Amino acid sequence: MNPLVPAFIAALFAAWGEKTQLIVAQLSARTGRPGRVLIGLFLAALASSAVAAWAGALIASTITIRAMTLMVALALLFAGVAGFIPRRVNEGATRMPLLPAAFILCLAAETGDRVQFLTFAVAGRFDSPALAAAGAAAGLTLACVPAALLGDDFARSVKLRLVRPVLAILFLVAGLIVASLALSGH
Repeated sequence: MNPLVPAFIAALFAAWGEKTQLIVAQLSARTGRPGRVLIGLFLAALASSAVAAWAGALIASTITIRAMTLMVALALLFAGVAGFIPRRVNEGATRMPLLPAAFILCLAAETGDRVQFLTFAVAGRFDSPALAAAGAAAGLTLACVPAALLGDDFARSVKLRLVRPVLAILFLVAGLIVASLALSGH
């Protein structure tokens, strides 16, 4: 199976209401340059996803397919639980040019985040790190487009208090299904 679509969908849903999306909204509102912010985000998403995918493929070569499927289940469950934890962004001034600032802030926000963990698991399960990284980077970037375009209005326009728990429940259900399939030998 091609990991591009599962990585894209997982990243698209996992990014909603996360720090990266809030940082993109804040930077776009402050600068009025959503295009540059999205370029910085995409480069950060690509770097973060490439590292996660490479690590997932490396680990996958040392464990069984069943164990890697359980890793996918664990990543989905982690994404579900993390969806119930509220996110905030600290407002701080930066004197750095916009593109490097967006790259660094988004990369820092994505390090160890649920999108990165899901990318790791998908890349390992399907043994295709390049496609998993590309799908995750595209999904994360697409999820942040509304934040970039709406800027400060993003948090008011999108009901994140409703979206995050609904997506969290979907991740938990998907994680339980994948885990039960892996444990039953399917």
